[in-house]
Order: sequence, then structure tokens, then C-alpha cells
Amino acid sequence: MIEIKQCDLLIVGAGPAGLAAATTAAQLGIETLLLDEQQAPGGQIYRAITETPVKNRAILGEDYWHGASLVEPFKQSGAHYQPGATVWAIANHTAPDAAEGFEVGYSVAGQASMLHAKHILLATGAQERPFPISGWTLPGVMTAGAAQILLKSSGMLPGQRTVLAGCGPLLYLVAWQYLNAGIAVDAILDTTPTGRLTKALPHAWGFLRSPYLIKGLKLLREVKSRVRIIQGVTAFEALGENKVEKVRYTAHGKTVTIPVDQLLLHQGVIPNINLAQAAGVEQRWNKLLLCWEPVVDAWGNTNVERLSVAGDGGGIAGALAAENSGRIAAYEIAMQLGSIVRGQRDAQSASARAQLDRAVRGREFFDTLYQAPDQFRMPVGDTVVCRCEEITASQVRETVKLGCPGPNQMKSFLRCGMGPCQGRFCSVTVTEMIAQERGVSPEEVGHYRLRFPTKPLTLGELAALPQTDDSRKAVIRMKKPV
Repeated sequence: MIEIKQCDLLIVGAGPAGLAAATTAAQLGIETLLLDEQQAPGGQIYRAITETPVKNRAILGEDYWHGASLVEPFKQSGAHYQPGATVWAIANHTAPDAAEGFEVGYSVAGQASMLHAKHILLATGAQERPFPISGWTLPGVMTAGAAQILLKSSGMLPGQRTVLAGCGPLLYLVAWQYLNAGIAVDAILDTTPTGRLTKALPHAWGFLRSPYLIKGLKLLREVKSRVRIIQGVTAFEALGENKVEKVRYTAHGKTVTIPVDQLLLHQGVIPNINLAQAAGVEQRWNKLLLCWEPVVDAWGNTNVERLSVAGDGGGIAGALAAENSGRIAAYEIAMQLGSIVRGQRDAQSASARAQLDRAVRGREFFDTLYQAPDQFRMPVGDTVVCRCEEITASQVRETVKLGCPGPNQMKSFLRCGMGPCQGRFCSVTVTEMIAQERGVSPEEVGHYRLRFPTKPLTLGELAALPQTDDSRKAVIRMKKPV
């Protein structure tokens, strides 16, 4: 564990945004520290890029291997790096002699530490949208992203009879990577609603000029030539006793049951906002992506002074967009810290800005086409919604009928969102379900109010934190008789 107690810039997350920002900032002379939960850089999209056992580049594709081009410049930049680090608290300084910036709590291998940073950049990336169907908690059911992580990080592949279900580009990318690895995919249950392409057509011009067109068409053609695609799926559930054994789906009015050993679910990604949310960053409801996202300006600034957000953690746009938004944020931070002036910021970030603009072309087309259907976002009956506390959809809906107006009040009724994940896996689902029951917008319902620590922390870790003069004086004052 590195011994750094203070830095000019702390970056959380070593995905494309974090790596690019750390490299840029360090090259501008800013003392930079990058903390990341994983044991190697790359984030989720470039997971295990420096140590993956998958050596055949054709399996994962060249887009994955692009991540290697971010790692080497980062290593040469002079930025400090601590893998395996979980950030669990961010607070403004309270000590008079350290009033500028933040005090950050994080842990590595069960050992907690405190760090002082003048500026923080959150590059926490994306997470998969919850897919609460009946049976999604059975062993053998996982997200497509989780299956992809297993392939990237350890070369692990499933057994026989694999079915993918949902909508979105990642669903077909994972199928393509599995096929490249020699693993058969029995079927893809595509839940994209009929007529959605027509709705997306007004945004087609941007898509036709985007880098996604040729790659996407080629990938789809290869997958469709080798996998049975079942389109128009309007309902499905996982069945089994101690593990998933079957999938029952309905398409075009016909219900079919097929045997499976593994079911991979996916219906898009949403920003990972827990840390930003707990730090006080203002959130807004994205009406197209149907999720909460931080309010950031064109330079990554938020309503919290000297706390920035870059990459998919600030709005879903993909890996290349995240990379360039990280660079742009680094130039802005360098200006705020006095390393460069405004003119230098604008000139030096121009290339990244142009690449960002190109990378986000066509996003409206994708986001409209693959918007997750209502019935797969807002479940009914005994389907589990909050996995931590095992709260079902019917419990949530009945609680709203009792007068519960929002997710924070729901905690008092059901402990929904109070488990170890602090609502990371149920937040958008609960917000939308409450809004649906009340007949109002998600904005009116609101989101969970999060507090630190944002990740599980043992009392032993807290007790082992080094004591400061201010903390000792506070304890002494508490011991004095009143």
C-alpha cells in the first residue's frame, strides 16, 4: 500500500476516463493519485487489459485491446496509483489549517487510511441496469457484463446451453465474443419492442455518420448467422429449484419453454452514481436513458466546488467518449489548480473535444432503439426488487398504496435500499415503480439519499485509522464534565 497522505488531484476509478485524466494531469505537473477497486487498470470495459489470460486478440476484439494504449502512457506519466482501493467517504476539510479541498477515507486489504486532496475527479463508470424478472436470483443467472468480466479476467466460460436475453449492443457483443472463444450460444431472446426502430429513425443521421455503423452491422451479421435470434419477446422468466434449469418466454403471442444452464441478462447500462450522490452532487433524471445521472457541465464540473465527474459515471456515452471527457476534465482541473491558464486549457483540450464530439454521434439512435421496455424495468408480483433485503415488487407497490411517497420513506417501511449495496441495484427500479403507482414523474419521486460510508466497512478498519490532534481534542472535550 502506497503511503500518500495528500495530493493535488485524487481520481477515483481506473477505467478509460480515469486513466486518461490521470495521465493528462500528471503530464501537466499536477501531483495525481489514482485509486481503483480492481487489482489492475482498465475499469469494466478494459477489465484485466494488462493481465488477461485471453491472448487471442480476435476473441475479445480490437476495441477491447485499445485499452492497452491508455495503460502505458499512464505508467510513464508519473501519476501515483493504488489498486485494490475502495473509497468509502469524501468530506470537506474541517481543520483550519487544511480548509481547502477534501478529506477522503479509503481502504486497501482491510486497512483504512485518510487522504487529503485539493481536487477530486470521480470516474466511477457505469453499471448494468437492473433486470428484475422472476427467477433472476437463481444461481446460473447473471448479467451479460458479469459473464464478460469472467471471460476477460480469468478466461472462464460457461458450460452448455447458454441463453442471452434483453436488449442493447452489449448483448450481441458478448454473444460474438463467446462465439469467437468457441462457445455455442443457444439463443438470444431480444426484448426490443416492435416499432422501436421507427421511433429511432429521426436520430439515424447521427448514427450513419458515427463510428458504430460499420462495426455494429458486421457484428450483428456474424451473430445472426450463428445464433437463433428470437425477436419480439414480451415476457420471460427463469425457472429452477436450486439453479436455473429453464427459461419460459413469450413472443408474438406464443409461450415457449427451453432448457438452459446459464441465462445472461442485459438491458443497457446506467451511471454508477453512489459516490457522487453521497458527496452531494446534484442528480437529474435522464428521460431517454431512464436513470439518474450527475449534473455536470462541459468541463466535468459539478455543483460541489472542486469535485468533478468524467466518463460514464456522468452520463452514458461509451469508452471513447469517456476517455476524452477524462482528458477534458483534467485540463479544466489543471486550470483551477493554477498549472495552466484558460487559453492553454482551451487550446490543449481542443483535440479531445473534437474526438468526444465524434464519439457521441449516434448515441440518441442507440439510446432510443434500445430503451428498456416498461415490463422489464418495473416488475409485479413476487419478483425480488431489492436483492439485499429480499423485498418483492408487490411489497413495494403495497407500501406506496399505504401512503409511502418516495424511496427514502420506503426505507422506514421495508428497509428497501438499506443493504450493503445502498440501493445501487434497486434505486432506479424503486423510483420508477413508485412513480408508476403514484401516477407522477420519477423527478417528483426522487432518489435515495445516501450517506457515507458508501461501501461496507468494518469497525476494525475505522478503529485502526490514525488519530489526529483535532480528533483527540474532540474526545477530550467530550470527556470533560458538563
